[in-house]
Amino acid sequence: MSTPLAPAKNRAADLAAKVRFLLQPASYPDPTREVRAIETHMSWVFLTDQHAHKLKKAVRLPFLDFSTLERRKHYCEEEVRLNRRLAPAAYIGTVPLTVGQGGQLSLGGPGPAIDWLVKMHRLPADRMLDEAIKKGRASADDVDRFARRLAAFYANAPPVDISADGYRSRFEAWAAGNHSELRQCEPILPAGAVERVHGIQLDALRDARGLFDGRVAERRIVEAHGDLRPEHVCLGPPPEVIDCLEFNLEYRQLDPVDELGFFALECEMLGARGIGELVLECYRDETGDDPPPALLDFYKSYRACVRAKIAIWHVREPDGRDPAKWPALAQRYLRLADEYAERLLRAR
Repeated sequence: MSTPLAPAKNRAADLAAKVRFLLQPASYPDPTREVRAIETHMSWVFLTDQHAHKLKKAVRLPFLDFSTLERRKHYCEEEVRLNRRLAPAAYIGTVPLTVGQGGQLSLGGPGPAIDWLVKMHRLPADRMLDEAIKKGRASADDVDRFARRLAAFYANAPPVDISADGYRSRFEAWAAGNHSELRQCEPILPAGAVERVHGIQLDALRDARGLFDGRVAERRIVEAHGDLRPEHVCLGPPPEVIDCLEFNLEYRQLDPVDELGFFALECEMLGARGIGELVLECYRDETGDDPPPALLDFYKSYRACVRAKIAIWHVREPDGRDPAKWPALAQRYLRLADEYAERLLRAR
């Protein structure tokens, strides 16, 4: 049985003590000259010379629950299991953060576990796809190897049992959630564009049901990666994809074309539209799956709204990092959502 969250003050103090310990090079069994920390909404990542250790925060949100030690242990194990599908060499395993009789913290030492971390090999920063794009170093061979690895993953993934009504209902609910968040964001986001995009997406789900029902009938919905972005792709060789979305099964149950549309959208945001198109083309060639362009336009418009919503969440953080960048980023995503919604409208 899950125990309730401790008071926020106690949680903050506990987390601060763990972070201080994990920032010390002497805390790690492998020698390291320094430790660099990266904080996200849901975790802290500690980078040593050779490894990365991820500590999940004790948070409970509408779409995830890391509030208890048992849940954090479970999702650490899930993160390793799921990511080994596309990055088998990168993920080493889970490590307990323990406390000894004298109250001293230790990684994998004696005493009870007070938290759990995911341990990974550090991947070369210059081989991550987002960095390769920025520096013009993503070769056609690099992209081809990655795309073929990804196409094989989708081709071998067992289909998910879901009804056509259930599949469309998910998008209706998720699109409504996007709309609820984005409509509150004037003057950052123009209300007219938010309403137009939402209306076109809902009309497609209701009036072009065949686009979605056909994917379910063809058994195309699989347990995918869930967060396929260029910064999660290491070109290798061999290519590896890290940081799968481990905390919500429903968010991983996707049409590969939806996931690849999201990836293409993120490449477009980096000024590398051609890379997204090449990966989609490889997927078509390798799998024989050639969905209607209107379906891809829907997926891209919907995913751009999701990303605009996440940018807005950053805007609302009282102590958010880089506060100036988030409004502009939300606006860029909404413009792309509008662009793909307009294409979807013209195709009907």
